[in-house]
Amino acid sequence: MTTPGIKRRTVIAGVAAATAAVAAPRVFDPAVAAAPARDGIFGYGVASGDPTGTSVIIWTRATPPAKKHEPVATPGSGRGRSIPVQWEVARDPKFRKKVAHGTVHTRASSDHTVKVDVTCLKPYTRYYYRFHSLGEWSTVGRTQTAADIPGEVRALRMALVSCSNYTGGYFTAYRAIAQRDDLDFVLHVGDYIYEYGNGADRYGPKELVGVRDGAPATEILDLEDYRLRHALHKADPDARAAHRQHPWITIFDDHEVANNAWAAGAQNHQADEGPYLARRNAAMQAYLEWMPFRMPNQHVPHRGTRFFKRFTFGALGDLSILETRQNRSEQVTFPQSPLDGFVPIGVDPRIDAALASPDRHLPEREQLEWIKEGVATRGRRWHLFGNQVMITPIRYPGSALGAGDITLVNADQWDGYATDQASLLSHLQAQPARAGDVVVLTGDIHSSWACDLASSGAPAGVEFVTPSVTSDGFYEILRQFLGNPAPEVAVGATRQVVGAMQQINPGVKYLDGIGHGYTLIDVTPERVQADFHHTPVPTSAAPDPRVNAAVLPTYTRSFQTAAGSRRISAASGPVGPRNDHPA
Repeated sequence: MTTPGIKRRTVIAGVAAATAAVAAPRVFDPAVAAAPARDGIFGYGVASGDPTGTSVIIWTRATPPAKKHEPVATPGSGRGRSIPVQWEVARDPKFRKKVAHGTVHTRASSDHTVKVDVTCLKPYTRYYYRFHSLGEWSTVGRTQTAADIPGEVRALRMALVSCSNYTGGYFTAYRAIAQRDDLDFVLHVGDYIYEYGNGADRYGPKELVGVRDGAPATEILDLEDYRLRHALHKADPDARAAHRQHPWITIFDDHEVANNAWAAGAQNHQADEGPYLARRNAAMQAYLEWMPFRMPNQHVPHRGTRFFKRFTFGALGDLSILETRQNRSEQVTFPQSPLDGFVPIGVDPRIDAALASPDRHLPEREQLEWIKEGVATRGRRWHLFGNQVMITPIRYPGSALGAGDITLVNADQWDGYATDQASLLSHLQAQPARAGDVVVLTGDIHSSWACDLASSGAPAGVEFVTPSVTSDGFYEILRQFLGNPAPEVAVGATRQVVGAMQQINPGVKYLDGIGHGYTLIDVTPERVQADFHHTPVPTSAAPDPRVNAAVLPTYTRSFQTAAGSRRISAASGPVGPRNDHPA
């Protein structure tokens, strides 16, 4: 995402040189990303992901113990011998009822990460897993399979997250998620890591300079860099806890490679940084090594690697995970735009023509047809999309953003690819009631939204957008743009912008540009509800809750879509206890 309101490189220039007041105790040593490699074989914890009805991925990093006078096999170093790693899966946390086990070997070629696809499990069942090597045990992880039982309807509840910039603040949203016992999985829809360094390109509050720094210290470009940055996130105790407690379903967006990535380049990739595709290949290799992500099916005909995938939950619904970076056309740009990454509409016919061009695509044609075919599937009440950038048509009023009497669109969202957007929305509008309803679950824009996908004509479905875990939102950007006034002034300005946004976007039923956190998504046959959990509204006493490791997001608002309505409506309060539980 390119954050609106101000040019990124202008805003962050010189931040690393500033003298920052330390607002929280130092938690990690300077080599935070490499430190767990010295903390036993399994210092990076455990994780699980991509649960189906009969299988789940389990993950760890098994660092081989260093021999005398031998350097530690830190992430990305390429060092370390191969060691055997035993894994076990059981029905109970004390492993009295083991159901699967095996042995794999970890090697430097995979950065000593271990990934096992455990199969032949029972649907909608909770399991526990652990690893063992050379006399050491990992922590015990908890996971569960999907409720994919033909013809049956079971509870479905997830935490939706996005945009977890390490230098942007503490991952207290992950801590809050780890404390929940009612989730089927965590859905992370992109920007799990960020590529920026600690210098002029640093991204985040200055109070965390020297307290919560990126590793490596520079912008990440090659395989060693990307591996070390992923290790930094797995070294974070809150991230480790959330991974240990729940399975995750994930997909990358742009910052896992570089800002505003497209098929052959990115806004944050310059020619002197080497070939872009080599950088992307390194980033994707590290992502697949360090995430509990089932390896893509290479036997399905497709351009590049087929990362998009679908999960099913009996008769209740399915979850299609979209991937919109690998083959997308280059974004339309307008160098004179006052907002980085945004372009005006109705001003220059060339821009309008480029935005509407049928030759430009966000998902490649094969994926768009796959999405449409999935929606037309009969027999499921809900079709959920795990999606990176907003599908809902959104217009930004230039006057509210200090850009004059113009209207802008975010060219990195589906608005920048109007033909694909219109094709998908018209397809959704044409679906009969028996096809079920679409609910899009999105991140990227660092703010919270509840929107009707189509504000006129037949309803098409709804979109819930989760706030960022830590990345700058509307409040932080406007406060910088206004010269860092008192938080109360910036909060008021943010709410004015939000009001102006809703006035010209009737499909937007809720928009919050202040809080960070996560969104609880609860699915029943009758409705899908989104409960937004936010950090506190900033005040002069606490101008940035992200720098306080003790501040957790809490419940704020709820919205829903009733079955058959395909529109947003208010919900009376947060969801209650689950109506059933996995075995």
